[in-house]
Amino acid sequence: MSFDEEWAELRSAAAEKQTVMRLNQLEPGGGGGPGPQGDLVVTQKDLAAVGDAAFTLRQRLGTDGDHAKASTYEAAGSLKNDFALGSALSTVADKWHDQVGTLLDACAHISNHLDYTQNAHAEDEYWIATQFKFAQLDKGFEERAQH
Repeated sequence: MSFDEEWAELRSAAAEKQTVMRLNQLEPGGGGGPGPQGDLVVTQKDLAAVGDAAFTLRQRLGTDGDHAKASTYEAAGSLKNDFALGSALSTVADKWHDQVGTLLDACAHISNHLDYTQNAHAEDEYWIATQFKFAQLDKGFEERAQH
């Protein structure tokens, strides 16, 4: 297999693995202004910072999100017998607890996904770089053999 064929295969494999983000917009020339000017670029440092922020937010939210849970339920229980407010307070506390759980799950998902993305792209970059070096080495041997 020639270098050009190997390079085309590498580019094709990388293109298949690439995830592309597209924003809803008019096609170029559709009256919506100029078309896209380039690809979105995000560094590993950016991904790590967002993942770390999501992880930190999850930790804090897990600790502080239900800080008043016990006292709210206690107050709701005390007020239930004599006032409609007790039942309403219990419902609000349940909803709050559910919403905190949803946010915790979202933060964990973001953090885990960015960790996975970072590792997957690092592995892809290593594989492509290694394959390219081997292809260049083979090309060098082929050129020497022809002379």
